[in-house]
Amino acid sequence: MIRFLALSALLTVGACAQGLNVGALVDPAEAQRRGAVEVAVKSAYPGLLDEIEAGGGPSIGAAFDAAGVPPQDRPARLLQLRGDLGLYEANPGALVAALMLYGG
Repeated sequence: MIRFLALSALLTVGACAQGLNVGALVDPAEAQRRGAVEVAVKSAYPGLLDEIEAGGGPSIGAAFDAAGVPPQDRPARLLQLRGDLGLYEANPGALVAALMLYGG
């Protein structure tokens, strides 16, 4: 019962607090993966956008690796990223979120 109440309180706080990643609190491996994806994106950000537009390159490959995107899915994911490139140019966090989703 105490576990249920603690989890309910955590989810309530997560719903009310902006920026709190409840999933990372529950799963440290997920937080580590997200950190690796953020480093891969933010350390190569301007060139990464160029690689997405060009259809590939080492920086987007490293970001896919960090996110755990399967190699067979990457061509389709690059097309999706290219389609939303305007969003990612203004918001690197959105690119991180997309890569995390694709790596699932």
